[in-house]
Amino acid sequence: MNWSGLDISILGPAFLAGLLVLSTHVPLGREVLRRGIIFLDLAVAQIAGLGVIIAYNLGWEFGSWQIQIIAMSAALAGAGFLYWCEKRWTDIQEAIIGCVFVLAACAGILVLSSNPHGGEELKVLLAGQILWVGYAQLIPMAMVSVLVLALWFGLRTKRHPLLFYGLFAVAVTSSVQLVGVYLVFASLIIPALAVRRLTTKALQYGFITGAVGYGLGLSLSALMDWPSGATIVLALVLPGIVVASLVSK
Repeated sequence: MNWSGLDISILGPAFLAGLLVLSTHVPLGREVLRRGIIFLDLAVAQIAGLGVIIAYNLGWEFGSWQIQIIAMSAALAGAGFLYWCEKRWTDIQEAIIGCVFVLAACAGILVLSSNPHGGEELKVLLAGQILWVGYAQLIPMAMVSVLVLALWFGLRTKRHPLLFYGLFAVAVTSSVQLVGVYLVFASLIIPALAVRRLTTKALQYGFITGAVGYGLGLSLSALMDWPSGATIVLALVLPGIVVASLVSK
């Protein structure tokens, strides 16, 4: 074990990034479960990732405003298309979402096929590099989270399905560039599954479930020198199972 890896200067920003992701993904994840469109997050995250890949291949650096605009535009367009599909083909919505995810993933692979660093870039997009997150990157993320939460809870009595799709696209786009597609999916679904039987304090317990998973995963990643994104995804399952077992009694 590498005890020196437990460096707060590295783990601190990464853990805060996880908390910011959870702040929006826990309530939105519960809505995803309620609607029965489980793979919506994977599809929208992959579309946003495709926007990042295209912008990167056009020569823009990661984190630049051009990449942010292209990724957000792609995610909003994808979410708008899936909302239109929900209205038109409700009975096959989940199948359409799955097809969109596969198409976006394959398109990303094709775009990166001529890039000598394509394999590494694809790995970063999927698994993320949460340990490389700095405090400066958390400021815009925090602003996006506040905006999404204010609109989601402020318009609680006037929520339109299009509002959900739009806020979902914004939240996922800001998250996927920090933590990767896999962690976005896990942050949305695992805490939501753990507290699905709760009618009160579900958001609080869901957030705690995710926070424990992120803390455990980051610690194990640092101690064992394991890939952080994959470790956190696996670590989220443990508190998820514990909480689900406790609330089901």
